[in-house]
Amino acid sequence: MSRNNATIAGLVTAALTAGLLTFALRPPVAVAPRETPVPAPSQEKTVKKAALLQDVNATDSLNRVDASRHMQQLLAELHGKPPENVPAYAKELQSSHGYITMLLWMDLRTQEVKTFHSTYPKGFNPQHPQLQQYLKAAKRAIRGHQSYESPSIVVGKEKYYFTARRDQEGSTAVIALINQKVLGRVADHQLKNLRLIPYPKEGSYRIESVHADTLQDIKVATGHDNENASHYYENEIIVRFSNGHPTKAQLQTITADIGGKPPRKLGYTYLFRSEKMNYSQLKTYFAYKWHPQYTEPHYIYLTNETAFENPADVVTPNDLLFSAYQWNLPAIETTQGWKLSRGSNEVIVAVVDTGVQANHPDLKGQLLPGYNAIQSGSTPDDDVGHGTHVAGIIGALVNNGEGVAGISWYNKVLPVKALDNSGAGTTYSVAEGIIWAADNGAKVINLSLGNYADSQFLHDAIKYAYDRDIVIVSAAGNDNTERPGYPAAYPEVLAVAATNASQQKASFSNYGDYIDVTAPGESIASTYPDSQYAALSGTSMASPHVAALAGLVRSLNPDLSNDEVVQLMRDNAVDLGTPGHDKYYGWGQIDIYKTLQAAGGGEIPLQLYPQHVRQQMNELRLKLQRNP
Repeated sequence: MSRNNATIAGLVTAALTAGLLTFALRPPVAVAPRETPVPAPSQEKTVKKAALLQDVNATDSLNRVDASRHMQQLLAELHGKPPENVPAYAKELQSSHGYITMLLWMDLRTQEVKTFHSTYPKGFNPQHPQLQQYLKAAKRAIRGHQSYESPSIVVGKEKYYFTARRDQEGSTAVIALINQKVLGRVADHQLKNLRLIPYPKEGSYRIESVHADTLQDIKVATGHDNENASHYYENEIIVRFSNGHPTKAQLQTITADIGGKPPRKLGYTYLFRSEKMNYSQLKTYFAYKWHPQYTEPHYIYLTNETAFENPADVVTPNDLLFSAYQWNLPAIETTQGWKLSRGSNEVIVAVVDTGVQANHPDLKGQLLPGYNAIQSGSTPDDDVGHGTHVAGIIGALVNNGEGVAGISWYNKVLPVKALDNSGAGTTYSVAEGIIWAADNGAKVINLSLGNYADSQFLHDAIKYAYDRDIVIVSAAGNDNTERPGYPAAYPEVLAVAATNASQQKASFSNYGDYIDVTAPGESIASTYPDSQYAALSGTSMASPHVAALAGLVRSLNPDLSNDEVVQLMRDNAVDLGTPGHDKYYGWGQIDIYKTLQAAGGGEIPLQLYPQHVRQQMNELRLKLQRNP
């Protein structure tokens, strides 16, 4: 027998043996299913409004806790310092936390008072009767050796509250007026994210809405109408030519014919914009004159929201908001999983989203420079909040006493801004963001965004990343519909639905046969712009839990391929609903500890050995074909 034939025979034997062992050691089937509640369309608005209110209330609570901590920290830093040091500390705190509208420092021994103001909003009246009432109450509480926190006060269109703290010796105190504009931002964000309103509005930027199946015009009058709607730019078209790339002369002919400017090119595909033709006319023109491989609308995508240590005990981080607000991390065995992997700065997780606040104190050192696909040459700053929230779920600093804990301690987050300040982005910007991340070191890409139209252009970008061994994770969507959303429904993508604290389908979560796994997605506390924190609900929040787990797996066992990482997360999920795969939970809710246990370190897990052997056989077959 030749050496090559012997090698192939050995691989076949190994594959059969591993297959039998995998079957023999397969865990028992899960217990009987629980009923999966799916709200009827008539109930959908009610349950989504309840989720929005829950997010706003949770955001209010966790930001009050965070603001109180900063006041205590300021007092600790000023302890024993001369009064002339106070302005510098106050200025630094206010500059990094813009929601502190006023800061008042009191020396209770000398009765000296220093007041520091941030920029008040237009029309703000510091002499507002309720403001003065609660300020006096705060001062009384401080002199009575008590802390103080007022109810919310409505001034104009915004809310405020006072918080007051004394130092341990009772010699100094601080009173702060906190602007609660974050509550309005979260409410507005979730109206869009949970599809409670039509989004985006028609008429802006010449946007049209079409039925995702038929591409016939559709009117989006309510949030629920988004279930069937896809949005696109009416005077633009995506074209992939059959015979490669047009010549320069041909492109000039096209731009003259359609009354446009030179197209944007990405990979093999071109984006044309016309000043005189709509999409239907453009499609007819290209089909008749150029016979392209495909044409499609330019769709708009919306938000769907160190050396390794191995301690013996479960790690409970000291992050301020962890114990009270981050129910989601214990629910997926994160703290247990940290015994096995806390990530690696060699494994990069890209967040293709609205950008990330680069100087958020809870993301310090966790972010790479990133890329802006919306405005070329600009930094990927977050002007929405969605991307900062997603990034914090993945990689907020752990054990720093600040805010929240991320799932990964050491994986670097690569921010890619592909959605604009409305929270929407086009096929081109999302595809460009994916390709840029793939070319710049990403091992995992998170896509908390979606559209119900199947775009070949976007699929090409997904395949580009997949072919480069990248794990691609995407949110399923928030319309409580079985309609497949994209990119989640592409076979190269791991589709994530959302669960609540009871391990049931979140009321808003999309579902369907394409769902792979679920993860927590209801009132998830994470980082938010202006160095704040917010609780948001959505499959957008579920998806980064899975992307972070993929980063931990690839850090623990770099030899695993993207398919093997995905299979491990599916195989080790906690089965929910109907035993086995079902349309509400996929293979179940991810379990970080079980998945990392199965991943091992530096070797191929048993259940993946048949695939690994197959891959070796394919590589050997290709080698033999090249060198017979």
